[in-house]
Amino acid sequence: MKASGKVLLVIFWLAMAWADVPAQAPPGPSSPLYGARPEAGAVSSGLPAPLRDVRIEQKLNQQLPLDLTFRDESGRDVKLGDYFGRKPVVLAFVYYDCPMLCTQVLNGMVTSFRVLPFEIGKEFEVVSISFDPRETPALAQKKKKIYVDYLPERMRADAANGWHFLTGDQANIGRITEAAGFHYRYDETTKQFAHASGIMLTTPAGKLSRYYYGIEYPARDLRLGLIESSANKIGSPVDQLLLYCYHYDPATGKYGAVVMNMVRIGGVLTMLAIGAMLLLLKARNVTAATGKTKGASLPGGAAL
Repeated sequence: MKASGKVLLVIFWLAMAWADVPAQAPPGPSSPLYGARPEAGAVSSGLPAPLRDVRIEQKLNQQLPLDLTFRDESGRDVKLGDYFGRKPVVLAFVYYDCPMLCTQVLNGMVTSFRVLPFEIGKEFEVVSISFDPRETPALAQKKKKIYVDYLPERMRADAANGWHFLTGDQANIGRITEAAGFHYRYDETTKQFAHASGIMLTTPAGKLSRYYYGIEYPARDLRLGLIESSANKIGSPVDQLLLYCYHYDPATGKYGAVVMNMVRIGGVLTMLAIGAMLLLLKARNVTAATGKTKGASLPGGAAL
């Protein structure tokens, strides 16, 4: 074998070995909660008919029905309104035994929560609601433990009190999903739910304020959305500056840069920098002139 061939072979085996090195990752296929139910049917080879009605309909400023009753992960009956009133809320509709998409939604949430400057239970609450009425609090408790344990240790105690995994009956599930604009269907062929992926933000009073689509939610977008949803009760002056430069676009569910505002801020900063430089130069000139005056002397050696 030629030398070049041996080098390529070594690189190949090194790459294979590297691929087997375990790395920290969000909960995934290794979780027993990740797989499909034992009674799962055949995989559909085309677009299932229920998908025609599956969508997320934005209902910005819509008031959620906070009088609905669910069960928390401990099996206790709770009202949805128990989690509202003081802080903005991140709301997610998932089902805990979902074989793929719901886990990716939860993964995207927890990945952002790990790096947010705000913490669950302190600055905001999280409410995950299963839209499968067959699921139990015991399953919700297992799912909660997986995601709370994935957070940094310093966040876990507050997250355990601030991230809620709820289950309920079809009547309550139907009312909350309809109010939030989350439309899904059960597919008899695959024996799974067809649904879109996304999360919502609400104000402390329970009004829908932001929608984020997909399975990845940039920490910057969540941060700005939480600040606006809280009516600026959380965040710093830097965050207020960011809100001036970035505005939420309902069509994309993301925050985009407002170019003119950024130009204005850039112009102000430039003027401030020029002013500071001129003041510095003036101060130096005054200091230099004062030094020359003190150093001058009269004829005969007497100091001036």
